Parts: sequence; C-alpha cells; structure tokens
Amino acid sequence: MRLDDDGFVHDQYASTAKLQTRIAVWQPAAEGSSPQDVAIARLADRAPVRLLEVGPGTGTFAERCQTELRCQVVALDSSAEMVRATAARGVTAVVGDVTRMPFADGEFDCAVAAWMLYHVPDLDTAIGELARVLAPGGRLVAITNGDEHLGELYAAVGGAKLQSSFSRENGAAQLARQFARVDRTDLWAKAVFADRAAAAAYLTTLGQGELAERLPDFSEPFVASGAPTVFVADRA
Repeated sequence: MRLDDDGFVHDQYASTAKLQTRIAVWQPAAEGSSPQDVAIARLADRAPVRLLEVGPGTGTFAERCQTELRCQVVALDSSAEMVRATAARGVTAVVGDVTRMPFADGEFDCAVAAWMLYHVPDLDTAIGELARVLAPGGRLVAITNGDEHLGELYAAVGGAKLQSSFSRENGAAQLARQFARVDRTDLWAKAVFADRAAAAAYLTTLGQGELAERLPDFSEPFVASGAPTVFVADRA
C-alpha cells in the first residue's frame, strides 16, 4: 500500500480519529525543536500577510500560524471533516483539491504543506499549483518524514512502512523542479507508546492490523525515532 492511494487517503481522513491517535504519541526530541517550531520560524522570516495551508488536518498548525504570525490563513483540504475541524478553530477553510486550487495566481505570500504531499498521486501538478498561487518571492514550507522514520517499531514487527512518494530523501529534487531555491532541515523526534495496545492502535490506524498482531509484549513504554524534515522552497 502507498501513502498516495486514493482509497487509503479517503479512509484516513473521513474523520479525525485516526489522525488524533497518531498525533498523540509524538514528542520533540529532547535536544531540538519540533518541525512545527522550525516551520513557524521560517515562515516568520517572510512576515506573510496571507498564508495558505494545504492538508491542515485538525487545524492546529493553521491556528498557530494565524495567532503567532498574525496573518490571514486559508486552509484547503479534500476532506470535509478536516475542513470542519479547522474551521472550528477560527480558520477560514474550504474543501478543494491541491492539484486544482480555486485561488488566483500569486494570491498568497507563503504556503504550508505539512505531512501531506506524500498523499497526492499527481505530485508534480500539486507542487506546480503551490508555486502558482504564491507571489513572486513567495515561500513554501513542506514537512515530511525520512526513510528511517519509526524504524524501531517496524523492526519489532518485521514489516515495512507504507511507501512514500515525497520524503526526506527525494523531496528537494521534486521541489526544485518548480522553485528557484530549496533547503532542508533534518530533525529528530520520538514516538512514545505507553503500552502494546497504544503501538497496536497506531499501526491499525494505518491499515496495518496484521503487523500490529506481531508486536511483542512490553511493560515499559516503547520509544521509536521519528525522522521529520522541513523543506523551505522559495519562488524566484
């Protein structure tokens, strides 16, 4: 199964429950900032007036941008449930497709795509659309994960992660086809599973129930490493 499979994506975001189960286990690594902290800092460099977030999930980061950056935020998601969750936080949110966005050329100063580009089958078109709706000199901040993400968890069950089309390893090259400058910041995080049931629930939300059944028993919290990367891509 791939992260950009249409059926998988629809199932994942038909409600907020699966996403919230996964969000709950994540903590920043003790020695560093969270990906969201880094993203906010790189967006603040541009002091945006209008900011677009595609794939806002439950809307927590869109709300944070609106509060901390003091800008107008518009969120777009293909899931009506995610749009409702984001709008409930006081953020303007619309249902739409990132490959056919209902926005004018150059309408936004900055854009955010956090852990969502790997869900898009037509990735080149989506990145092109993000470049199109940014003003000249506009900035896209995209967050994703690397190949080592949750390595300890998948080693424990002897299984493979879902395949990702946009990762730490290949994201820069894909963004560089549409943007003049791209840089990346690699970070580390940790997923803390309080018990076997928590780890099994995480895998089950991803449609990997058969792997969840292979989890060994453990009485102490199980910690797995996250490998998030923040890409910053600037238009000419």
